[in-house]
Amino acid sequence: MSSTTNKYAFGMIGLGTMGRSLLLNMADHGYAVAGLDQDASKVTSLNEEGKDQDVKGFSDAKEFVQSLTRPRAIMMLVPAGKIVDDVIAEMTPLLDKGDILIDGGNSHFTDTNRRVDQLEAIGLHFFGMGVSGGEEGARRGPSMMPGGDKEAYNVMKPIFEAIAAKVNGEPCVTYIGPGASGHFVKMVHNGIEYGLMQLIAEAYQIMKTGLKMDNDAIGEVFTQWNEGRLKSFLIDITKDIFAFKAPGTDHLLLDDIKDEAKAKGTGKWTSQVAMDLQAPIPTVDTAVSMRDLSKYKSLREQAAAVYSKDEIQLNANKDEFLTALEQAFYFSMIVTYAQGMHLLSLASAEYKYDLKLDQIAKIWRGGCIIRSEFLNDIYNAYQNTGLAHLLLDGHVEDLVKAAAPGARKVLSATIAAGIAAPAFTASLSYFDNFRTARMPSNLTQAQRDYFGAHTYELIGKEGVFHTQWAAKS
Repeated sequence: MSSTTNKYAFGMIGLGTMGRSLLLNMADHGYAVAGLDQDASKVTSLNEEGKDQDVKGFSDAKEFVQSLTRPRAIMMLVPAGKIVDDVIAEMTPLLDKGDILIDGGNSHFTDTNRRVDQLEAIGLHFFGMGVSGGEEGARRGPSMMPGGDKEAYNVMKPIFEAIAAKVNGEPCVTYIGPGASGHFVKMVHNGIEYGLMQLIAEAYQIMKTGLKMDNDAIGEVFTQWNEGRLKSFLIDITKDIFAFKAPGTDHLLLDDIKDEAKAKGTGKWTSQVAMDLQAPIPTVDTAVSMRDLSKYKSLREQAAAVYSKDEIQLNANKDEFLTALEQAFYFSMIVTYAQGMHLLSLASAEYKYDLKLDQIAKIWRGGCIIRSEFLNDIYNAYQNTGLAHLLLDGHVEDLVKAAAPGARKVLSATIAAGIAAPAFTASLSYFDNFRTARMPSNLTQAQRDYFGAHTYELIGKEGVFHTQWAAKS
């Protein structure tokens, strides 16, 4: 391909799996695109894969920038943190006022806030955009969450709408809001993802350890779930995992994988900011904690030897219990989404994002990792702009009431049998407290006042009060 100056409509910095796939997706839709990477092998891979399209890879930053049409539009897809700042520092001397710089990685939203101010001050348009869907999504159609400079987004809108996943012909991308809102929404998306993945893992454990089901039978359950109301990307890939054997072996690759889950931090960030905003998301918090606990394998092996268990067996009819497990998963899935959407609503008010929760649910229906049939229900629920919490929607209320008994049945049995199901438990406990008009927090307030004179409020009486609870010695 020619490196004619000012030829390419879009540039990508970082030609790993996601960056390369997004560029090729754009080329499929008729856009001339360029990529930059210090790794010569990645540049070669892009040029080879895009040899029949208007695509070119560069190793030299100056040549790369000069190849782009003006105003230049460049996306970074590099690891979050210092590397993003390093790339910005390298690029800014090469760019002109009015050029557009996009951070498409999983940057922490506070870093994005800082970069928005930094680049605006020198006349560059900047916005952060969450991208979800993995390699396949990037290549065939992701869900994208751009937030920040709206003028810059409007310039990019035709490209992003062209390459986005489509649901009923509608692109899974929309302007999220000002500042770092795009990265914030992507962070919460990933927190929900953590919760759903933990629920799936616990369902697997319950079937394997409690019901003594073999892999084929477990895989069949996930297949059936994916054909019903639990249809989703995560259940879909789970059924595939339960069918995959490494070449030359006679057993599932799954059985050879070490039970230590890794994480890149977005789930932890979700929990941290939720605590800052006083937004309870215990299912997500639990999922983060269980990934952390999984890393202490040697300690768990020592504890397993010390606290030896009798043979675990659920005292239940298998078919009836599997019906209850499907209900429990559906119930807990709803609660997990509800926690995430509540966090978004509180963040929208606190950070003045003016988030449109129905539109966020709408673009999550396709392309992204947490896409599911239930997102249609969420989208419909938030057509009511006054909805304070997803669990207060009338239709969702009916779904929850029908599924809750299954959750109670599953947890009664698993707790009695000694099978851990912490995310299921967190979901049910959250729900039971959410629907409690009077929690026992009055006792907590009394204790705080007793030991720390922190005061309390009284029902039906204005003001704050303090009591001398015990006689002074």
